[in-house]
Amino acid sequence: MTAEYKISCRNLWKVFGPTPEQVKPSIRPGQSRAEIQEQTGHLVAVRDVTFGVRKGQTFVVMGLSGSGKSTLVRCILRLIEPTSGQVIIDGEDVTAMHPRQLRALRGRKLSMVFQHFGLLPHRTVLDNVAYGLEVQGVKRESRHARARETLQLVGLAEWAGAYPNQLSGGMQQRVGIARALAVDPEILLFDEPFSALDPLIRREMQDELLKLQHVMHKTILFITHDFLEAVKLGDNIAIMKDGEVVQVGAPDQLILNPANDYVREFTKDVPRSRVLLARMVMRPCRVVCSEHDPPAAVRSQLRPGETAFVRAENGRFLGLLSSQQLEQAAAAPTVGSLANSNPPTVTPGTTLRQLIPLVAASELPLPVVDSSQKLLGAVDRQTVLAALGEAI
Repeated sequence: MTAEYKISCRNLWKVFGPTPEQVKPSIRPGQSRAEIQEQTGHLVAVRDVTFGVRKGQTFVVMGLSGSGKSTLVRCILRLIEPTSGQVIIDGEDVTAMHPRQLRALRGRKLSMVFQHFGLLPHRTVLDNVAYGLEVQGVKRESRHARARETLQLVGLAEWAGAYPNQLSGGMQQRVGIARALAVDPEILLFDEPFSALDPLIRREMQDELLKLQHVMHKTILFITHDFLEAVKLGDNIAIMKDGEVVQVGAPDQLILNPANDYVREFTKDVPRSRVLLARMVMRPCRVVCSEHDPPAAVRSQLRPGETAFVRAENGRFLGLLSSQQLEQAAAAPTVGSLANSNPPTVTPGTTLRQLIPLVAASELPLPVVDSSQKLLGAVDRQTVLAALGEAI
């Protein structure tokens, strides 16, 4: 792991039992957790875990109950002491920190949101959100001002004076998120925060987190047992089994190229249309012309029914031109003035599911452009239907 990662776990182990340091060296590769426990009386909760989380990334750790994911996140925070290995945050070894350094790290750089909201029932919503700032010694007026800002961010500004028992489960979890955000942490750790919520509220909270992340760009480590939730939220996903990480990758990599039967079983029910992206199904643009090219020269390159893609000198996509348009405007000096302004485009991250209504509504191909509006490729009805056929 290099300095490019905000969080790095390096060969992290957690073995529960009376003499974990003595037992760990005796563990053989391929030896199962059950065999180790039967032979030694020790439980391997986290086994030689290595991964990195980049700044601003949402990294999801998922697995079934007992897979070690919650123990892992607690080892990262040192709420549980690792048996061996390192946790590096911003170049600092968390496992070597003194208690005072550790408290400072937890208080200012990291915040955690748990499955059970942990709100203080005798405090108002405002004071619950401001609690972390109060612990830091921030004055009442300043911490309340910050708490109101974060309540506004999660859509609960009008509930500042309410008490937790007056709120729904989803609202209470929003308060928990606001409390974590109030200290303005660089890193947010979520330990199955939505698993106790009803399915509809759970989806709403997932959407809310996506909206917040679009604004905040925090580094997020998110723990879940739900693969659909992991796919929806995660830039990268690590799948755990019996304390080990069995595969790490982007959602599409896990679904299209599972490392083993365990990962394949997790991913088999995920609709491919939610995971396949425009960048995976787009085709090259065969005829790409400059805005300064004459119409006749561009038209001569087109096949029947084909479309030309026009771009500026700096590579920015300008518009589309059909052979009919080029024929009708053959006398124009260049194609730049002919290209339709503000044509519909899609990003490389647009899902197949999102593409379906777009290509259905358009007779022309949809250009795929990056954040600088540079042309990457195109999708049309044929490419989307072909991808859907493979995804079924």
